[in-house]
Amino acid sequence: MTTTLRPSEPLQRNADGTRSRHYQVCVNSRPVGAIHLGTSPSFGDSVARVHKVHIEEPDRRRGRGTVAMLAAEEVARGWGCRQIEISVPADAEAALRLVKALGYVLRNRGMEKRLADAPPELPAGSRARPMTEAEFEAWQEHESEDYARTWIERGVPEAEAYAKARRDHEVLLPQGLATENMLFSILEHEGTRVGVLWLALRADKAFVFDVEADEAHRGRGHGRTLMLLAEAQAIAEGRRILGLNVFAGNTPAERLYESLGYETTQYAFYKPLL
Repeated sequence: MTTTLRPSEPLQRNADGTRSRHYQVCVNSRPVGAIHLGTSPSFGDSVARVHKVHIEEPDRRRGRGTVAMLAAEEVARGWGCRQIEISVPADAEAALRLVKALGYVLRNRGMEKRLADAPPELPAGSRARPMTEAEFEAWQEHESEDYARTWIERGVPEAEAYAKARRDHEVLLPQGLATENMLFSILEHEGTRVGVLWLALRADKAFVFDVEADEAHRGRGHGRTLMLLAEAQAIAEGRRILGLNVFAGNTPAERLYESLGYETTQYAFYKPLL
């Protein structure tokens, strides 16, 4: 039997500059599922994204998904893409096995924690204050560089990584420090600055975009204190779910979040298209 992809619509040019197309997954011309393939809004035409892949129940566990994903990679190569990415829910065990078997590499994962009603107390000697404009300018320069380097280390070309860092900050922080629903805090311990927190307030949850203990004060528990501060601020703003993203390989951060009760909700994978 032959598994192929059959376009079910013309190639779409989307408002955000990406392109995409829906395909039927067919076995000997018989539809057995579907794939939605596009390009990345973050990295442009050089990176393809599998938005959705679905195989009907009677045809599962027969290799249809594997062949369909390989066919999608060939389509992406034809588009000129150098890399392909996919996000998989943490509870989708079959999909996780599939992408790992196909050589996809874990890039990052999303985690969430359901918060208590009462905010946690910070350790004795620790207090938070709002970030000043001067501190924000210095932080933004440092964070943008660090953010770009994180993507470069995970296979993104340097120019595209720096462009993504600039674009993400422009979108998320159009008014800089004064951007609505963005909280920037400095953590002090016994009067000394020890770290920084960037917390975003969304409709139904809060999200930690950046949490970092200052280099000279690492290894002393301030990262945990910053995360407790994030919980306290989220609860004070009426949010009961706190989310974050952690890049693969950041073992200290992963252990910290897990120890605080965060659970993985989604995995993001990528694969070079050689």
